[in-house]
Amino acid sequence: MDSMRVFSLWASLVWFLSIISYVHGQNKVFTVTDYGAIPDGKTDSSKAFLYAWKGTCATDGGVVAVPLGTFFVSGATFEGPCIGETFFRTKGTIRASSDPSLDSDYWILFNEVDRLTIFGNGTFYGNGESAWQHNQCDKTLACKKPPTSIKFHNVRNSVIRGINSVNSKMFHLNLHKCENVLLKNIDIIAPVDSPNTDGIHIGKSNSIMITASRISTGDDCISMGDGSTNINITSVWCGPGHGISIGSLGKYKNEEDVMGITVSNCTFSDTDNGLRVKTWAPSSMPVTVSTVMFADINVNNVENPIIIDQYYCPHSACSSEGESDVGIKDVKFINVRGTSATEVAVNLQCSKIRPCQDIEFVGLDLIIKGTRQPTTASCSNADHKFLGPGQVPARCSS
Repeated sequence: MDSMRVFSLWASLVWFLSIISYVHGQNKVFTVTDYGAIPDGKTDSSKAFLYAWKGTCATDGGVVAVPLGTFFVSGATFEGPCIGETFFRTKGTIRASSDPSLDSDYWILFNEVDRLTIFGNGTFYGNGESAWQHNQCDKTLACKKPPTSIKFHNVRNSVIRGINSVNSKMFHLNLHKCENVLLKNIDIIAPVDSPNTDGIHIGKSNSIMITASRISTGDDCISMGDGSTNINITSVWCGPGHGISIGSLGKYKNEEDVMGITVSNCTFSDTDNGLRVKTWAPSSMPVTVSTVMFADINVNNVENPIIIDQYYCPHSACSSEGESDVGIKDVKFINVRGTSATEVAVNLQCSKIRPCQDIEFVGLDLIIKGTRQPTTASCSNADHKFLGPGQVPARCSS
């Protein structure tokens, strides 16, 4: 049994056991209003949330409870390690500050927590509309990054399910150095023109599963940075947005390899990209992307359904010289079907100094939106194969 299958079974079991533990356990509940939180959307309830967390963290099976109403939380760090299993149940709306000058890389942080379950169909409202006009990170490297809405750092063996994230200032959810985490029934929304509002960003993390979720945002629906390993993404709706991306890679020193990525049974609608690997040129150091499978993908009016871009530059401040030193190998695209907004549906622009290796296409069926015209493929510096008859496109024209 392969590692992804084992992890999927583990994730389902953890989800089931977390529900059983909560429903049938004698959980002690720490309701934020009992500690002074006021659901008026104006009074800062940060201290009340932290007091509720302190009690929860010190109790095996403790529950932070956020009732109906809108709670203003200027910022909160929920620190572990905790005594045992910990629950965070939100039914209301947690609202961020509208102050764009706040100097932090996150709004809410869960740090060093094992066996955490976040659930309850509540909403984390990032107030991003107050910050987007000040965000210049899509134009220049010399920018001040707004805060991520929810950051998970060293969170392990955990479940995040049924929550909503709306209008983040930057990333909605950021998983950094996490392991064995299931994200299920996540709903993420931000306008198509909101800058850098990645839905879920993963970095230096292992065994992450994202399933049964809907992401509509202004940047990548899901992005996987360096050190992402054994990532399983399935049954995700993406659109609008920039697709599901590996990268960008090669920008910073001490980056780690990316491997064991599976994206399956996903739908992309009206996105800039569908399935993308992006790396910088020139690169800070050599890393490798390997063992990647994209399977059973539906695309509707997507500008770049399949793209490997090793000359990635989102703004005009990049160097125009040099090649990417990021290696890309063993990548499979299986049963990618639907409509492209452009004629070129497969675009492989690989590095001259480290050409892409073992890129395979099986069962492609991509036509131009609004027509029955076939799409084409453009391939540069790529060792690739189109396997099987009747594919559209069937080969690279350049």
